[in-house]
Amino acid sequence: MLWQRLPSLHPAPLRFSMAKRFQTLPGFRDFYPEECAARNYVFDVWRRVARRYGFVEYEGPVLEPTELYRRKSGAEIVNQLFCFEDKGGREVSMRPELTPTLARMAAARQRDFRKPLRWFSIGQFFRYEKHQKGRGREFYQFNCDILGEPSVLADAELMALSVDLMREFGFTAADFRLRVSDRDAWVGFAAERGLGEEEIASFLQIIDKMERTPEDKVAEQLGALGLAPEDVRAFVASGAEASPAIREVVRNLRARGLGDYVEVDLGIVRGLAYYTGPVFEIFDIARGMRAIAGGGRYDQLVGLVGGVEMPACGFAMGDMVATDLIRETPAPSDLLSAAAAAAAGLDVQVVLADPSKGDEAALVAQRLREAGWRAVLPLSEAKVGKQFQAAEQAGARFAAVVGAEFPEVTLRDLARRSERKVPCEDLAAALGEAE
Repeated sequence: MLWQRLPSLHPAPLRFSMAKRFQTLPGFRDFYPEECAARNYVFDVWRRVARRYGFVEYEGPVLEPTELYRRKSGAEIVNQLFCFEDKGGREVSMRPELTPTLARMAAARQRDFRKPLRWFSIGQFFRYEKHQKGRGREFYQFNCDILGEPSVLADAELMALSVDLMREFGFTAADFRLRVSDRDAWVGFAAERGLGEEEIASFLQIIDKMERTPEDKVAEQLGALGLAPEDVRAFVASGAEASPAIREVVRNLRARGLGDYVEVDLGIVRGLAYYTGPVFEIFDIARGMRAIAGGGRYDQLVGLVGGVEMPACGFAMGDMVATDLIRETPAPSDLLSAAAAAAAGLDVQVVLADPSKGDEAALVAQRLREAGWRAVLPLSEAKVGKQFQAAEQAGARFAAVVGAEFPEVTLRDLARRSERKVPCEDLAAALGEAE
């Protein structure tokens, strides 16, 4: 027969080999539901606190011209980028940070917005560097900036916001410190001792790594610049006296009631060369983590990138370090677990007690969802006992049993082990009363 001679319309079955299994690339992450819930909890805190301070959300492209990062950081930055030539012959890079993009955007439409700009963003970033605890090649980051405001009170505002982020996560003054410094104070220190511009850049790199470098090595590096280690240590010990800007910031933070979280530490200078004034980092008290957040003033970057002079300051907090610290600290960890359980929880399990009432069960689930309840119904036939077991495993608070008596539905409170008959049209209201 003709149909017997026709080729099969179905492809041959795939044969799977166990010899090769694909794995996540080094430095990248899979977000299974539990990890995704934790990530979203962190995002929710970031958004909630930023909006409380009057910041509005923005976003930029994940792909930018590589030259944008070269202009900000120099040619050596290419070694840390995921960069390639696109199909249009352009040299492009996956963004390693957002500040250059922000500077470009602010300069492009600076006349369209009332100053100061109070912008924040939550986005994904990529850096080709060594993968280690708290640092990956792919990560999410909260960026928060004030542009168009030269006052040091803008710096204090961002520092206060960063402290409130930590407090919203459940941390206390026993858990972390905001360490404040002033890059300009160090530039002045170096200039007074005759260092040129390139030497000052090298000097600031030494100070930035001084805490993690052996003393003899620091002495050798400083000696090469003609500086005495004891002079540097004395300057660090001078604290707030070294900088009027630091004194003003600390005064303002104390006036807000945040003095217990603040520590002046001139050893903080931040590694990025574009910082021009006050800088800060947040560390856990035990110093078990790298900096949880950090930033500072960068008054020249918008002009460098976009050709428009605009004072600016900002900071960033990465999701990896923040989440690690939350999980390792009892009270914040409890908040995270509660948020994850709430995100994964279910309000109502629709239980189909009569297989002939499948359409009615679908109607019940649909009406509950339209009323804002999280509801699930069985998609294949299952014993009633197994459906209740599924409800328990999903963490459902209620079960709506659809059986032969429909349009009446049995509403069962699974926590209180009580139940009552409810007309289908009144089910959503009955759930609201039971909450």
